[in-house]
Amino acid sequence: MNTSDLIDRVAAADEKLTKAQAKQIVDGVFAAIRDAAVRGEEVSLPGFGKFKVQNKPARQGRNPQTGETVQIAASKKVSFQPAKALKDAVNG
Repeated sequence: MNTSDLIDRVAAADEKLTKAQAKQIVDGVFAAIRDAAVRGEEVSLPGFGKFKVQNKPARQGRNPQTGETVQIAASKKVSFQPAKALKDAVNG
């Protein structure tokens, strides 16, 4: 499923909702999740899961081609932890 498919599903869920309105809703949800992640906040969606920002400390790594030691800068990553209800639904 891609964004267009998701928009189609949202629009189909309500007869009064146009695809343009559904696109605004979907884009708004994604923007809200992105903005919360930028602020370092956790987004918890009961029955679906949590989006969390995790800090990755600076560390040393190796260049696989040369074997040379390189410094990897500290960074942040967004992770998703599925809720039990979602895991159960996927696993049947």
